[in-house]
Order: sequence, then structure tokens, then C-alpha cells
Amino acid sequence: MDTFWIMLGWAGIYGPTALGAIGSIVGCARAGQAACGAMIDVESGYGRLVGLSALPSSQIIYGIVVMFTLNRTPTVESAPGLFAVGILCGAALLFSAVFQGLCCASAITASKSKPEIFGLSAAPAAIVEGFAVFAFIFALVIAGGIPGANG
Repeated sequence: MDTFWIMLGWAGIYGPTALGAIGSIVGCARAGQAACGAMIDVESGYGRLVGLSALPSSQIIYGIVVMFTLNRTPTVESAPGLFAVGILCGAALLFSAVFQGLCCASAITASKSKPEIFGLSAAPAAIVEGFAVFAFIFALVIAGGIPGANG
């Protein structure tokens, strides 16, 4: 039974990185597809379209930082906390990146017809990013209370 808990602890340590990466992949792919489609219809401003499509990549960075914060040898005492914090933070990062990608795709699509709304149309993506930042910060704070914390 101890092996089961240890395995869950390792999953919790790596979970924020893996789940954040999955979300970033999906979000960037969706927004990137919209950017490619928009470039057919516009004469300039390609850089900002591509830049906006990369916005969901930040969640993998948050996941990596949380992974380093959780990184320790899991014990039966620490594994449940590692698993809960890592997997729940990872899930928040995954969903944030996916939905941020959809917001970016919508902003790209809207701004190709009306370029003057580009900044304003990107606001929903920034709001979604805020939720990823909340999950990130809360995971860092909670990680300090998990038994076996480094340092």
C-alpha cells in the first residue's frame, strides 16, 4: 500500500508540468490555427497574431515552477499533499491554457475584420491567465506546508 502512495506523490510532483504542457499544446494549437487562417485575410500585423497565439504557453512555465517547488522524495506522509496540490494545480493550468487558447482564437478572428479592437479583444485571454496565476500562487503557498519541504 505504501508503494501506491509513493506513486501518487510522484504523479503529484510531475502533474503540474505534464498537465500544464497538455493545456499549452492544445491552447497554442487552437489559437495558432486561428492565426494562420487570419493571415490569409490580412495584409499586415502577422506578428501580433502569432504573438497572441503563443499566450497559452505560459501555463507550462507555471507548471514547471510548481514542479520544482513540490520536488522532494515522496513519503507516505507527504504523498497525499503532493498529489492533491500537484494534480489540482495541473488541472487548473490545463483548463486555463485550453480556454485561453479559445479566447485568443476569438480575438484573432475578431481583430482580422476590425484591427482597432485587437487589444480589447485580447482582454478575455488576460482574464483567463489571471486564474492560472491564482492556481500557481496558491500551489506555491500550500507547497510549503507539505511534509518534507526542501530548504
